[in-house]
Amino acid sequence: MPTAAILDDLPKGAWIAMMVIGFILFWPIGLGILFYMIWSGKMQGWKRDGMRGCSSQFRRHRSSGNTAFDSYRDEALKRLEEEQKAFGDFMERLRRAKDQTEFDQFMSERRGGAGATAN
Repeated sequence: MPTAAILDDLPKGAWIAMMVIGFILFWPIGLGILFYMIWSGKMQGWKRDGMRGCSSQFRRHRSSGNTAFDSYRDEALKRLEEEQKAFGDFMERLRRAKDQTEFDQFMSERRGGAGATAN
């Protein structure tokens, strides 16, 4: 069996151990192993967005066995998602308003400072 095939079959824990040992012995070795793990996709399951997507799909497709409860749960989750989106939009409007206020204050101070130095 070729060496590359043996290395590809190693579990994620073995790769982490090799990376830690590589950092201890000589840091470029550990860094190389880390980059290889990221590049090859061995750390794919650790991405936060990927994990969130998988869990939400799992939640939506899992049935409790009670259709009335399942429909109630789906409606409640839909309502919560809509509220979360509305809250995100509200926070974005607040950030924009704050940024606009700070920019207006900066411009008024700049205009006031420019007029004083020109006189």
